[in-house]
Amino acid sequence: MENYLIWLVAGFALVIAELVTGTFFLLVLGIAAFAGSAMAWSGLGFWLEALCAATVAVAGVFWVRQQRKSLQQPDMASLDVGQAVAFDSWVSREQGAARVTYRNTQWDAQVEGERELDPGQALFIHAVAGNTLRVAKKKPE
Repeated sequence: MENYLIWLVAGFALVIAELVTGTFFLLVLGIAAFAGSAMAWSGLGFWLEALCAATVAVAGVFWVRQQRKSLQQPDMASLDVGQAVAFDSWVSREQGAARVTYRNTQWDAQVEGERELDPGQALFIHAVAGNTLRVAKKKPE
């Protein structure tokens, strides 16, 4: 079997595998194999074919990684930030752990700043960490 056919079969196998995984890395490797196939078809030696395929593969992997980084969206601020909650009780005043009512449900909260609070007092959400609200007396800007 000719070298260019081996490169061509490897390229198609990688592209088909890419269709199953959806990562784009195998697509880049398949395109690199097609480049190696083109070099083999033009009659160059195996080492030049492999060098061409490796160059295309490395450049393609860096390109895919760069594209993935640029497409990542920054974390959005929670829509709950700035909303008012009602202080219910302390779980641990020393640690700032409390229970608050928000949307008619009891929530765990971490109180930031001043800890002299009366039941029913309004606090404002500054951040959401998992299922714990970070709250304070002052409304966030």
